[in-house]
Amino acid sequence: MTHPVKGVDHVFVLVDSLDESRDIYARLGFTLSPRGVHSANKGAANHTIMFPDDYFELLGLIAETPDNRGRREMLAREGQGLHAVACRIDDADGAKTALDALGIATETPTGFSRPVPLPGGGEAMASFRTFQFKPAEVPLGICFMCQHLTRENVWIPQLLQHPNSANGLAAIVAATEDPDAAARSFARLFAAGKVSAIEGGARVETGARSAPLEILARDALAARYPDFDMSATPRSAYAALRIRVADMAKARAALDRGGFTPVETAAGLAVGPKAACGVVLEFVAA
Repeated sequence: MTHPVKGVDHVFVLVDSLDESRDIYARLGFTLSPRGVHSANKGAANHTIMFPDDYFELLGLIAETPDNRGRREMLAREGQGLHAVACRIDDADGAKTALDALGIATETPTGFSRPVPLPGGGEAMASFRTFQFKPAEVPLGICFMCQHLTRENVWIPQLLQHPNSANGLAAIVAATEDPDAAARSFARLFAAGKVSAIEGGARVETGARSAPLEILARDALAARYPDFDMSATPRSAYAALRIRVADMAKARAALDRGGFTPVETAAGLAVGPKAACGVVLEFVAA
């Protein structure tokens, strides 16, 4: 049976305040979509930050519902930050069947929609089919699959241009006590999953034009970002998001205009989790 998971589609930052996080990420130099309100049962809304091949979103819980109880509890327990990775698939039902055959346990696919305010006025509907891997399959955070039914209403051309010149997800970074075991578990979830050693941990390739996962030991994560309090990131999820930019000078200028004081890292420039809603946000050259 062919493995159906083709890479990372997007990630989401679960936030305490959607309005506050929107303003912060705009000051970081990103172009954000208008607020999109999800189906009523989800009790959630978001702002997306779009790139040609992938994206990330700020996700806020705007009403208490039975469906979002788990995320409300997670937010209270772990704090805001980078909580979830969404995987690329072509067809949710077909992917469910294929993963079952491969012995990878998943939940049942469900559908939802959200209205999308269009830049020129009016509104369109973005529709999705999603389902999660069972928690036992995922060593850190949430990992689920996302089928886009209306890609044209998500990848809107006007949203792809950012003042900081960002153009893609470069890596998703996490820490755990056993990075090699976690990397092997993640690699199993992707058709192109492959583990290689990196300093302080392991790297998981996830597919073509897809952000890898970098799983570090906790002391290695602290050594990579010594200027930041890493306890301000979710301990059981993901700690840092590397963003690819076309022009580091534009990225630095955007951060300066936004009132941030980034630190230089071995790979680029970073803003800490207390300033970026629980995420180390690192800008690296394309």
